[in-house]
Amino acid sequence: MKLKTASIARGCLLMAVASAAIASSHREGPFITTVPKVDGTDFYMFRSYEGVTANGTGGRSDYVTLIANYQPLQGPYGGPNYFSMDPNALYEIHVDNNGDAREDITFQFRFTNKLNNVALPIGTQNVQIPLIQAGAVSAVNDPNLNLNESYSLTVVRGDRRKGSSTLLAASLPKPVDYIGQKTLGNAAAYKTYADKHIKEVNIPECSMPVKVFVGQRQEGFAVNLGRIFDLVNAPTATLLNPMAKDAEGMGGNHYIQKQNITSLALEVHKSCLTAGSETVIGGWTTASLRQARLLNGAPQAGHQASEKSGGAWTQVSRLGNPLVNEVVIGLGDKDKFNASQPKDDGQFLTYVSNPTLPALLGLVLEGNAAAVAPTNLPRTDLLTTFLTGITGVNKPANPTPSEMLRLNTAVPPVPEASQNRLGVAGNALNPDVNKVDDNAGFPNGRRPKDDVVDIALVAVLGGLCVINGDNDALKLNSVPGVPSLTSACKPSSVPLGAKSADIHDAVDQGVVPFLPAFPYLNTPNPGSLNL
Repeated sequence: MKLKTASIARGCLLMAVASAAIASSHREGPFITTVPKVDGTDFYMFRSYEGVTANGTGGRSDYVTLIANYQPLQGPYGGPNYFSMDPNALYEIHVDNNGDAREDITFQFRFTNKLNNVALPIGTQNVQIPLIQAGAVSAVNDPNLNLNESYSLTVVRGDRRKGSSTLLAASLPKPVDYIGQKTLGNAAAYKTYADKHIKEVNIPECSMPVKVFVGQRQEGFAVNLGRIFDLVNAPTATLLNPMAKDAEGMGGNHYIQKQNITSLALEVHKSCLTAGSETVIGGWTTASLRQARLLNGAPQAGHQASEKSGGAWTQVSRLGNPLVNEVVIGLGDKDKFNASQPKDDGQFLTYVSNPTLPALLGLVLEGNAAAVAPTNLPRTDLLTTFLTGITGVNKPANPTPSEMLRLNTAVPPVPEASQNRLGVAGNALNPDVNKVDDNAGFPNGRRPKDDVVDIALVAVLGGLCVINGDNDALKLNSVPGVPSLTSACKPSSVPLGAKSADIHDAVDQGVVPFLPAFPYLNTPNPGSLNL
């Protein structure tokens, strides 16, 4: 599926980042900073490209990979407890397959942490060890592990709490975090160990088994967190200079790539996710905790025995497109957004139609709120894709305005070596990129190498208006389902002019290492090298 012109391709890609900007969704809300085990950081959804040919067929091309990341900024040296998942939480991946902004399929993950009470004879006493391992680890449920993590997987059709649920697996093993090379061997050895935890499960009404993997991975998001959140500590001239790109990224090895995250990954045949003739699916992730928590001042022996929880599930984290809550939603509504559902997104419309980020960038870069902020308000160039998806790319036939990641499963995948980090835009947005006609990337879903940060910066600073002007064919001046919002989108309304299409974040998503096959995200960083 190819777009007709380079201009349209650029516009479509930029439109898609209505809510994205500058960093992945790490600790973006006040409450979620207190419970990092349930903090959703990134969500990827794409046609699987493992083993596909140049024309997008073969290999795993008929499957869709969904990856939900949680627990941001894991220092790989985080012993002695490392980063087990929360057994009192409910982690979910939701799929809407008819455009009504309500989940039709939900995959639910629940975790169990089993303490094995490994002890050593010390004199006449057997005494429990203080570590989660008593020796080298290489096998699933290795006897040297003092703590085994496992999880259940359930699929729910219809409403996530009232729909029809089926338990797919009661106890699947999770690999222990990459403690270090003395415990788990080098990167190749850890990969071999982790791959033993890739399992297959069967889903009712789906003739093809589903692959599933849950475990620690290397953080795959390229962003210069320190500089960005220090009032964008870089002059405009640097952000507009292609030669400055990745100056601090160190070839994809800057600070955030030295951290790990925990991934919940699924690979599902596309026919098991779609409904009827509709080929576009929407996806988002959530995490929920019980409404009440009782802390025990005198806990009994066991793992995490200090807490009892009860009451209804209460959603505390939500993620679809990257960065919505982190840099678009106002500080006072961040917890509210994390607790919300796509069907209710009209309540947050003003944050996108009248975004504060461009004005903030003007203040910190030029000392003037109007220096870089587009004046075509309300920003329908951003709202269109934020609410409905792009016509001819990833817009369902009958969309209900809502925020979620959307994927057209009819668009074939592109082999990893041919992927363009700018996705749909190809080198129309960046002439020094040699790969073109890549309609399988962001905003048509999101792959690990898609550089959503660069695309987002261009979009919020009006690059869409510069490239497309007042193009009614892309419906930039109105929002389906919200007839009261109309606005002219013209280059004259963009203070940076043509330069707005060159803005970048100084690091390069395209150089971050990933795997060519499921679960795609790279082997995690070890807590220690074997010296």
